[in-house]
Amino acid sequence: MTAFIVKRVLSLIPILFIMSVIVFLIIYLIPGDPARVMLGDGADEATIQQLRANMGLDQPLIMQYSQWIGSALRGDLGDSYFLKKSVSAVIGEHLQPTLSLALLAELLAIAIALPFGIWAAVNRGGWADKALTAYTLLGITIPGFLLSMFLVLLFAVQLKWLPVSGYAPISDGLWNFLKFLILPGISVGVVMSSVIARIVRSSFLEVMNQGYVKTARSKGLRERSIVYKHILRNALIPILTVIGGTFGTLLAGAAVVESIFNIPGLGQLLVHSVSRRDYTVIQGLVLFIAFTYVLVNLVVDLLYAVVDPRIRLNK
Repeated sequence: MTAFIVKRVLSLIPILFIMSVIVFLIIYLIPGDPARVMLGDGADEATIQQLRANMGLDQPLIMQYSQWIGSALRGDLGDSYFLKKSVSAVIGEHLQPTLSLALLAELLAIAIALPFGIWAAVNRGGWADKALTAYTLLGITIPGFLLSMFLVLLFAVQLKWLPVSGYAPISDGLWNFLKFLILPGISVGVVMSSVIARIVRSSFLEVMNQGYVKTARSKGLRERSIVYKHILRNALIPILTVIGGTFGTLLAGAAVVESIFNIPGLGQLLVHSVSRRDYTVIQGLVLFIAFTYVLVNLVVDLLYAVVDPRIRLNK
């Protein structure tokens, strides 16, 4: 198992290197001079050149990258010119809301998708299967922001059960923490559950046709035991893949939901940084999100080996 983990970690090094190069070049993909864009058209040339020097834009590109990646490896992603703070500190301040929303939405998605998908697969062709098909189609086609609006109108504006927007840290109390995350968590979790449920159903159907399942039935084992002991574990590989992918997507793509519900997370930070042209924050934030996405996929790969020992023996 140790050798398998080392191989997986080492295989990520070229991916992380390529990713860091792409993130670094973001600042050079914008039209015009980044320093001039940040200061605006009214800035004088001396101020622009001073900002270029402060940002290191007057140095050769390879030297800029070497300094930036060296600092990033030490946890120093530079300073925000707008917020007057280190980028690492800014990301740390906005990480908890996004991580809380992602975890709540993922748990909700799994709680809906896993039993619903299993039920539909076991009763293939029945009303549960048809209901799952309709649910997945609605979940895939309805935009997350539109579902968010419906939830706000119903539960916050009309029924007044939950707040319209905002965020409270968990230190303010569990209920105060959850009440601000329930609506955004549902709006994201329902969409993700439709994707996961579809994979759960198809994975279960594939495993249910295997010979060992038929053998288990011929031995007279209870259907519940067959489903959870023989089918579920062998169907987990694609299910873990889609769960890891959706969690990474939640961390990277929560900007719309966070903007609608005014949650001060990474998504909202990215939107605000783009609007105020805070390029050091954009670079650091994109690098952090990309690294987190890779890390989530690494965890999923390691879970593969736990679920199916044959994987670590073949790699």
